[in-house]
Amino acid sequence: MTTLAPPPAPTTQDGRHRAAPPLASSRLRALFTGPQEDPRWARPALWAILVLATALYAWNVSSVSGNTFYNAAVYSGTKSWKAFFFGALDAGSFITVDKPPFALWVMGLSARVLGYGTWQLMLPMVALGTGSVALLYRMVKRDFGAVAATIAALALTLTPITVAITRDTNPDPVLVFLMLLGAAALMKAVRTGRLLPLVWSGVAIGFAFNTKMMQAYVVLPAFFLVYLWAAPLGLGRRIRNLAVGTVALVVSSAWWMVVVDLVPASSRPYIGGSTDNTVWDLVIGYNGFGRIFGASSSVGSQGNGASFGGEAGLYRLFNSIMGGQISWLIPFAIVALIGGLVLRGRAPRTDAERAALLLWGGWFVLHYLTFALAEGTFHPYYVTAMAPGIAALAGIGGVMLYRAFREGSAAVGVPPRERVRAWGRAWVLPAAIAGSTVWAVVLLQRVSGSGTLYTVAEVVAGVAGAVTVIGLLLGRFTGRQRLTGIAALAAVVALLAGPAAYSASAATSSTNGTNPTAGPSTGGMGGAGGMGGGRRPSGSGGPGGGTGTSSSGSAPSGSSSSSSSSQSPGRSASGRTAGGMGDAQVSSAMISYLKKNQDGATWLVAVATDQTASSIILESGEPVISMGGWSGSDNAMTLAKLKSLVKSGKLHYIVVSDSGQGSSNSEISTWVKKNGTAVSAYSGLYRLG
Repeated sequence: MTTLAPPPAPTTQDGRHRAAPPLASSRLRALFTGPQEDPRWARPALWAILVLATALYAWNVSSVSGNTFYNAAVYSGTKSWKAFFFGALDAGSFITVDKPPFALWVMGLSARVLGYGTWQLMLPMVALGTGSVALLYRMVKRDFGAVAATIAALALTLTPITVAITRDTNPDPVLVFLMLLGAAALMKAVRTGRLLPLVWSGVAIGFAFNTKMMQAYVVLPAFFLVYLWAAPLGLGRRIRNLAVGTVALVVSSAWWMVVVDLVPASSRPYIGGSTDNTVWDLVIGYNGFGRIFGASSSVGSQGNGASFGGEAGLYRLFNSIMGGQISWLIPFAIVALIGGLVLRGRAPRTDAERAALLLWGGWFVLHYLTFALAEGTFHPYYVTAMAPGIAALAGIGGVMLYRAFREGSAAVGVPPRERVRAWGRAWVLPAAIAGSTVWAVVLLQRVSGSGTLYTVAEVVAGVAGAVTVIGLLLGRFTGRQRLTGIAALAAVVALLAGPAAYSASAATSSTNGTNPTAGPSTGGMGGAGGMGGGRRPSGSGGPGGGTGTSSSGSAPSGSSSSSSSSQSPGRSASGRTAGGMGDAQVSSAMISYLKKNQDGATWLVAVATDQTASSIILESGEPVISMGGWSGSDNAMTLAKLKSLVKSGKLHYIVVSDSGQGSSNSEISTWVKKNGTAVSAYSGLYRLG
């Protein structure tokens, strides 16, 4: 029998044997120091950025209020697996939220395992936000190296609107992470030509669809273009693989929708936001064409045309509301995209760098056009989805333009035509940095007087920008490469000083839970102290216990600790209103009365809108019916359904305002006032049955 000889032991240069390091310790060391081929500073810099991201997203997390709407749905999901699966607002599963439930599942599983409370809901959001930074770093580093990846990761970390929304319970951090997973799998398929990564890319985008529906598909044209153009396969195989990947995308996207729509309407909640109680209508209407075309859409619900980010148009993302949230690096990203594509113009079809530029450029351009021109419901925090594209282009473009600058500065002894081209490319980087610095100063001047932080950032950005341009030019004419290196570091400071100030503000101040933004309030009903923030989830004080304390601003306070998933959210101070938007004012005293007289009913009370219902759910810990969904216009409650609920003893109380706007339609209001008994102590409250 033949035996295999053991591999030779490693030796030193003088031939002596050297003991191999233990495998476990080698891997642990590589985790902190990175691969040997990386610069020594690369992995420590990545860890520092990830720590910074985690700190920004999780700082003083117990003060985070979140979005009352989604908080209530998560809480209801901890009480009922049926509500959990359908994404119902209430544990009785009367109506769903107006989004698919994947993000609610993520937060809900955390709350079921760790208990319902602030940090339990925020934990997955912080983890996914930091994970997105790490994933972007890995993707950019693969093709462009550690410098580009570090700049991209830092730019994403310091994107103001990304900091604001990651400190919230809206689903967008989940959406961004899943889209990045899809992009990573796509680029692997492009590099290797293998089918399986393309399938996984489709699956990831499908889960993103089940997070925010059609917004997940914004990047798909770029995905298809990049694979069809750059994959190292024949055209026929590329088309076939795309077809298979599309099937995976459709199955991953549609399975929940198909299951829900196949369940009889009488056995499931009403689909909030739809006009015909189907998920399909929600997809193409309220969360589809209604977002793009607004009131002009003839398909589905239009989303009421609510725009908290300013008037639609190509300038929207630069206006006084949106500019400080996302636009800091847009001028540089545009120059970087164009310059990068020009520099890779003669590369082979399968060139990985050009493929990455097409991916991130498409990601950025498609999102920009979608958000800038959307005439339907638009919140500033939606644009966090375009942040990875901008950050990647900033890192990639910065490195490529810097290389072109150095090559142009050293263009000696080459043919005159090539020398002219090289020197022409050398001027692009200083011009891009100068223009972006000027824009940063303009943005900071808009909020001058809002605090010392922004004044300091303005001075730092201006000085660092001047140092960058002067250093680059001096380095070019004197041939001193050290000057250009110092100028490159100054450029990072110049471009990120403003975003850093806004991000610090977002991490240290209370923001609107429904429409979170970073930095000073500049309109759009966002920012610190904006319109009606969310009610903070709390584990202190059950529904029948003592009242909690109430903080100033929009969010009532309460302890963030929670010992079990069965705990109820804390209560606000006595007398504090828990509703509005067409309902009569629902006070804490009214909620206490309702709980004492619930008499075994499934639902504590029926109110007009989701905002009112969610606040009462979080204060009382009991299911509450939202008859009209988010805007009060859903047809979730009919008179026949109301009579049936009353007759069966599942509902005893309903809130109707004197104007008749406290229920979903006037027919119900008329019937309630005729057949119900008004509770004299509380205006608008009626006892039925």
